[in-house]
Amino acid sequence: MKPDISIIIPLLNEKESLPELTSWIREVMLKNGWKYEIIMVDDGSTDGSWDKIKELASGDAGIHGIRFRRNYGKSAALYHGFKEAAGNVVVTMDADLQDSPEEIPEMYRLITEEGWDIVSGWKQHRKDNALTKNLPSKLYNATARWITGIRLHDMNCGLKAYRNEVVKNVEVYGEMHRYIPYLAKNAGFTRITEKPVHHQKRKYGKSKFGIERFVNGFLDLISLWFLSTFGKKPMHFFGFTGILMFLTGFIIAVCLIAGKLIHQAGGMHFRPVTDQPLFYIALLAVLLGAMLFLTGFICEMISRNSSDRNRYNIREEF
Repeated sequence: MKPDISIIIPLLNEKESLPELTSWIREVMLKNGWKYEIIMVDDGSTDGSWDKIKELASGDAGIHGIRFRRNYGKSAALYHGFKEAAGNVVVTMDADLQDSPEEIPEMYRLITEEGWDIVSGWKQHRKDNALTKNLPSKLYNATARWITGIRLHDMNCGLKAYRNEVVKNVEVYGEMHRYIPYLAKNAGFTRITEKPVHHQKRKYGKSKFGIERFVNGFLDLISLWFLSTFGKKPMHFFGFTGILMFLTGFIIAVCLIAGKLIHQAGGMHFRPVTDQPLFYIALLAVLLGAMLFLTGFICEMISRNSSDRNRYNIREEF
C-alpha cells in the first residue's frame, strides 16, 4: 500500500545516530497514524553504518536501504532516494540528529492542506560555530535569494518536505542538492515556503562539510543560474556579447584608421595606428567577439541536438 510519507536520509558514517533517529521517526509516524517508509542512502560509509541499517530494517519493514560503492555526495544520494520514494509527501533530513522529526507533522500539513509544493526548514537559531558556519551561511543565503528570487532564509537546510510530483520532476546532480527549490521553481513548482525548525547540536561524530562548501555552492549557483537562463538559448548570451565586442573593437579600429588618414591627407603630424595601444585593444575585442559568437553558434547546435530540448513538465491535460 502506498505510504503517506517517504523519509529520505542520506548518510555518511553516522552509525551511532541511526538507532535513535529511526526510533524517533517511528514514534512520530505512529503518533499521527501515517503509513511511512524510511529510505536510507549510505553514501560510502566506512564505520559500519550499512550493517546498522540492515539490523534496523530487520525489525522495521518500513526501512529500506541503498548503498553506494564509494562516496558520491549528497546530491547522488538524494537523486536515488527521490527515484525510489513512493509517499504522497517526501521528506528529506540529515542523519546527525540535528534535524527534529517532530517538525514533520506541520510540514506535512502545509503540503497536504495548504497546497504548498515545497516546505523548507529554516534554522533560525543554529547550534553551529558562528564564525565557520553561521556568518558564511547568512552571506550565502543572501546571495542565493538575490540570484534565485526565492525568499528562503536557509536554502541549504537538509530538512525539507516536497509534494511527490516535485521530486519526480527535478534532477539533482553534482552538488545541486543545495538548490533543489530553485530547480523546482525552474520546473514550474513555484509554491515554495519555509517553516522555522528547531536545530540541535550534533550528538555523535563530526560534520562532513567544511568552509569550502560555500565557495563551491556559490560557483554552483552561478552555473545553475546560467543554465536555467540561457541553457536552451545560448546564442542569446554568447551571440549578443560577441556582436557587442566585435562592433566595439571594429568601430574603434575604423576611427583610428580614419583619424590617421585625415591627418595624413592634411599634411599634419600623425601617429602610426600600430603604435597606439588602443588599436591592439580594439583588435583583441574583434577577435574575442568573433570567438564568443562562434561559441554561441556551437552551443546552439549542441542545444538543438540535446535529447531533452523538448522536455517540458505538463501540469494536467484532458
